[in-house]
Amino acid sequence: MESAIGVLVSQFKAYAGSDGSSDTLSRDEFHRLVTSELPTFVKNAADPAAIDQLMSSLDKNNDGELNFMEFWQLIGHLASKHGGFGQ
Repeated sequence: MESAIGVLVSQFKAYAGSDGSSDTLSRDEFHRLVTSELPTFVKNAADPAAIDQLMSSLDKNNDGELNFMEFWQLIGHLASKHGGFGQ
């Protein structure tokens, strides 16, 4: 599990760092991450409007970016759904 967490953190930072800040994902960075890394886990990953809606639902502080904890909500939800765990 430690290696999986390491991969998630490094992937977040790699995508977040494309605009200079590795602390948050912008809309474009989030879109690239989802379409590249989660195309089968996220429904409508190729639809920019669906990605915008997903990002908006995760952006709890409404700053237009996702910090790691906001992003982690998506990972937890996808892992739970993939594992067949109830909500």
